[in-house]
Amino acid sequence: MMKKLKLLIGLICLFPVYAMAETSTAMHPEKPEIKTLTLMLDWFVNPDHGPIIIAQQKGYFKEEGVKITIEEPADPSLPPKLVAAGKVDLAVYYQPSLLEGIARGLPLAWAGTLIDHPLDGIIVLANGPIKSLKDLKGKKIGMSNSSDQFPQLDAIFKPYGFSSKDVTLVNVGWNLSSALMSGQVDAISGGYRNFELNVLSLHGKKGRMFFYEKNGVPFYDELIFITNSKHHDVEAIRRFLRAIKRASDYIVNHPEASWNVFKSYNPRQLDNTLNHLAWKDTVEYFATEPAAENVERYERYAQFLKQHRDIGKTLRAKDMMIGL
Repeated sequence: MMKKLKLLIGLICLFPVYAMAETSTAMHPEKPEIKTLTLMLDWFVNPDHGPIIIAQQKGYFKEEGVKITIEEPADPSLPPKLVAAGKVDLAVYYQPSLLEGIARGLPLAWAGTLIDHPLDGIIVLANGPIKSLKDLKGKKIGMSNSSDQFPQLDAIFKPYGFSSKDVTLVNVGWNLSSALMSGQVDAISGGYRNFELNVLSLHGKKGRMFFYEKNGVPFYDELIFITNSKHHDVEAIRRFLRAIKRASDYIVNHPEASWNVFKSYNPRQLDNTLNHLAWKDTVEYFATEPAAENVERYERYAQFLKQHRDIGKTLRAKDMMIGL
């Protein structure tokens, strides 16, 4: 009887130890394995990349369990090529260009949205001779890359009875605003409304913009994240997008404080008047639901490209998006 009593007392004494260990495990569960991703931007860091930089600077990526290496390309044509080759995990890209690449057989897919609103369009000088899109017939339009502009131009010119064949496209590189101000061209395309209009303003000029989405071009996402359609880590991308959403929410609720966080990433490069103006004009365009799959928007734009013979086959959501 005494032996049984001693054994019972021993078990009772041990119980708090086990209970404490179990409680400690519940309160401090094992952290999930840290995922790593390499993200290549579409060009050098600028306000369009706001949520990415904010998430990095405020530690959101780390808190979501993902380590992000941000790279800037030496050539803006590199990101989709490196994603397709499996050299980088994610890249910032453009919805129309993604669809064109998929139609050509590249193993690319949408993996989230950064800016869910078109930024492009046709820009002219407000005090110049171009008052309407119809005035552009026979005129020169400056572009940094004219290869993917034909469907948009054909759509916006159609109501006026002409097409992209009735204008002269001039490759002016990245000197869009200077080409317009100097009279080298009559209009420019490829310059974003949050940047190019501010560039003109800082030079004492006022621009007028004809927005693509208001002139016959279907609504599209300006900047997105792409990944390799065959080889990607869905869980890592989910964590990445959770951090991007947190950063977007922070920017929307704290636009000026977030600007200070953004410019701290590289003050010498980012802290200037143009970027500050562009930041203010970009806040409203950041995707607040970067993981939302807008199937209808993507399929509608793919149909638009097919109608304009820019792609030769019908693309469905399953062809364009990873499942999140």
